[in-house]
Amino acid sequence: MTPLRTDFKKLSIVIPVYNERETLREVVEQVQAVQIPLGKEIILVDDCSTDGTKEVIESVLCDEKCDENLVKIYHSENKGKGAALRAGIDAASGDIILIQDADLEYDPKDYPRLLQPILEGKADVVYGSRFVGSEAHRVLYFWHMIGNRTLTLLSNMVTNLNLTDMETCYKVFRREIITQLDLREDRFGFEPEVTTKISRLGCRIYEVGISYNGRTYDEGKKIGWRDGLSALRCIIKYSLWKIHKK
Repeated sequence: MTPLRTDFKKLSIVIPVYNERETLREVVEQVQAVQIPLGKEIILVDDCSTDGTKEVIESVLCDEKCDENLVKIYHSENKGKGAALRAGIDAASGDIILIQDADLEYDPKDYPRLLQPILEGKADVVYGSRFVGSEAHRVLYFWHMIGNRTLTLLSNMVTNLNLTDMETCYKVFRREIITQLDLREDRFGFEPEVTTKISRLGCRIYEVGISYNGRTYDEGKKIGWRDGLSALRCIIKYSLWKIHKK
């Protein structure tokens, strides 16, 4: 067995939140419960929710069971997932930064699998793929699958990577990798933007299979075909863009 690196002390879990009153508490409880060989910092970024999510964060998540390392950030206007992620990444103090959605589609029990390549010193970035491995997947929309795979293929053509799931939520970064990027996209364009920019760093990127419990639109799924067009725009745009912060 490969020995784990001992210089990593804390994992920062960045959770962008928009109108997730029904699922947020359970997501945070799952993140708190998962066992990993690192300390945990949970960063909630509420992107100006209108369904009472802020009240859930303030009242339900600040009771006696609340994790003392839970950080709360509130946007005064809806800026988008990418903007929320930038705010969370800027606030993170961990050696490793992991992105977690607040909608219960992704299971924090996959954290050990996602972290292993970094903790073993093999990877700088890890993507959790919904399309590889033998973990459970809910069967849902055919055209969403086609759209995801088409965008991943186009992204791979630009980046010369062989990812299977560029659009996945589960992305894990060593801190020094993600914090050096000049990230600009405010909405769902974050995924192709960050993928294009890390591909130019020459860092070690791994992919591991994860489980996936996708939602229907009736259950609150938000991403749609317009977001797919935006992702396509970003793939083209960032194929020619600088990568580093000024």
